[in-house]
Amino acid sequence: MEESKKDKLKIGIYELTGCAGDSLLILDCEKELIDIFKASDIQSFLMAKSDNIDAELDVAFVEGSVSTEKEEKEILNIRKRAKAVVAIGICACFGGIQAAFLNKKDWEENLKKVYGDVKIKHTRPIQSKPIDAYIKVDYYLPGCPIDREQFLSTFNRILRGNPPELYRFPVCVECKWNENDCLINKDIPCLGPVTRAGCGSICINHNLPCVGCWGPVEEANLASEFQLLREKGFDYDFIKKKMANFSGTGMADFLGKLKVEKK
Repeated sequence: MEESKKDKLKIGIYELTGCAGDSLLILDCEKELIDIFKASDIQSFLMAKSDNIDAELDVAFVEGSVSTEKEEKEILNIRKRAKAVVAIGICACFGGIQAAFLNKKDWEENLKKVYGDVKIKHTRPIQSKPIDAYIKVDYYLPGCPIDREQFLSTFNRILRGNPPELYRFPVCVECKWNENDCLINKDIPCLGPVTRAGCGSICINHNLPCVGCWGPVEEANLASEFQLLREKGFDYDFIKKKMANFSGTGMADFLGKLKVEKK
């Protein structure tokens, strides 16, 4: 017997500041998309349906960083309505590229350079931050964008009342599975040792260095990675910018406290 609508989990999928790549990836699950809608009660998904409502939710999937006052109110409203919140994508989890550097003074100066003294009539921009800067996040699903298989696994586990599971090891492990040569040994600046696995080491498979778009892995030895790249002859500022590029707040504490002597 088909499960009645009232017995299905009420799901909302939301987009804040970002490229919307995570929502697009969900749409790209073409073979499974109908099953996703059948297995749950999708209350809101702007890219997939027009009759979106602000209702009470069992689970809210949120992508993008909070970058405007309007989005701050929106994420607080989502948290109020949802029993559980899942941050999807690097922007929601760590702030993404737009939150690479969190020096408030620099941010204010850059804002003025772009907008000058223009009076903003709609919603005032604020310094980009991940959603957990404002609300409690129950689960994280990083990626830029998220991985199709991990999303389907996460969605399936949540529907069955089980917490999602992420890899707890770095991209380097996936590199070994794929029998790749280590790019760092070739003096190529790769962030595989400090980046969470899940992408299948796709960049290194094509002889391109990892840029850290899945965010830092748990217990990443950031200091060792930094020192290793310094020993390889890379510039202090180059390494710092590379490590901060996708990680947003994920490496902010480390990068903010970094006191490696420039040479």
